[in-house]
Amino acid sequence: MFSDIMAKKEASSLLCRPASEDQGPVFERMSLAYSPCSERFTVGERTFSRQYAHIYAARLMQMRPLLSERAQQKWGSEVLIRKLCDLQPGEQCCIVGTLFKRMELQPSILKEISDEHNLLPQPARAKYISETDELILEDELQRIKLEGKIDRDKCVTGSVIAIYGAEKNDGMFTVEEFCMADLPPQTQRPALTSDSFVLLVSGLGLGSSQADSMLGLQLLVDMVTGQLGDQGEQSGAAKISRVLLAGNLLSQSTQDKDASTKPKYLTKKTQAGSVEAIRLLDELLCQLAASVPVDVMPGHHDPTNYTLPQQPFHCCMFPLSSVYPTLQLVSNPHQANIDGVRFLGTSGQNVCDIQRYSSMDSHLEILEDTLRLRHLAPTAPDTLGCYPFYQKDPFILEECPHVYFSGNAPTFDSKLLKGPDGQEVLLVTIPHFSSTQTACLVNLRTLACEPISFSAFSADDDEESEMNVSH
Repeated sequence: MFSDIMAKKEASSLLCRPASEDQGPVFERMSLAYSPCSERFTVGERTFSRQYAHIYAARLMQMRPLLSERAQQKWGSEVLIRKLCDLQPGEQCCIVGTLFKRMELQPSILKEISDEHNLLPQPARAKYISETDELILEDELQRIKLEGKIDRDKCVTGSVIAIYGAEKNDGMFTVEEFCMADLPPQTQRPALTSDSFVLLVSGLGLGSSQADSMLGLQLLVDMVTGQLGDQGEQSGAAKISRVLLAGNLLSQSTQDKDASTKPKYLTKKTQAGSVEAIRLLDELLCQLAASVPVDVMPGHHDPTNYTLPQQPFHCCMFPLSSVYPTLQLVSNPHQANIDGVRFLGTSGQNVCDIQRYSSMDSHLEILEDTLRLRHLAPTAPDTLGCYPFYQKDPFILEECPHVYFSGNAPTFDSKLLKGPDGQEVLLVTIPHFSSTQTACLVNLRTLACEPISFSAFSADDDEESEMNVSH
């Protein structure tokens, strides 16, 4: 691991007299092959005149052959695969369709503005599930209510699954078993001979009033650029071959929602809160890009389009750092090959949305569930905004990544998941840096992952508190 590499070096060089008058040893940073693979997340000419029904139809059309094959593997090649219009009461069969969860507590603008019922705005909730929720499966022509052995609270709208059971006389379908598409095929990971690391960070939260988080962030930058620690730590930092910033680089406090409703004479000489935060981000990226390649993903609070896939930041926002060829402004979701290891992930909006509309609380569990569904954002476009794609759903996973990550999680967590066909995927939830002061390092050779924490002086700490970096 990264901490073991640094522990092997001399740890007392900071307290020793320099061996000579020169500047000391120079550690060359490892340079790895890099190829971005996010072309399918690029939106060209934007047309919002289409209906969102097209993306559900395209999703079902793409997923149907995969799930039919999985159903035959699980329930035998002789299993009957029916469409809803061909169902016969009492007949045991398999159906492939898209789940829809009817939720009484789901926010609805129509309910909030209804004059007829005179309803008050619904209060904000952490979860929108209830005992009255209903699961419905639909295909191109019909829909049917589900009951039986399927976890209603865990399922979310937009998931394409295969169910096995029979229709009852009352029109309900009793589910005996169900299956998901499971992990997609995976390209063999190359056998690397030396350790190299990718640093994953998210939720910098620039523009907030937390001074201690800024100090921790500067410690992170100094560690990566080799300006922190002795020769042992500097040689370890040289093995960090890339930094990936996974969204929410700006704080939510930089979004002044009242600015658009205020009279112009009140806001004429005021500056948006995001302007200073972007300038600060540009300075930090300039320090990083001068030393190491950096991928910058947008997030929920960042100045880019709201709907997924979020398009890259415009380079004019970063006049200082954009001159470096090492700075890559990428989309959200983002996919890239780093020395033959395929990374895929988001800034966390898809995971947080599933958490609100299901019983799952663990970001790592949700991340694994989306991988088994072979879909990055099943709740889009129902409860998560996305572009109205017409012919193809770009969020379907056609190839299994080696590292699958999600940003802006409450805590760090990781898991090495093994698929039925020998796939190996490292699942990583990247914690919100401004609140946890924690990033994570991924070893490309072993797919091992460890958190790296930066603690600084805080008003809540004791007088004996010290600034430190821990692995």
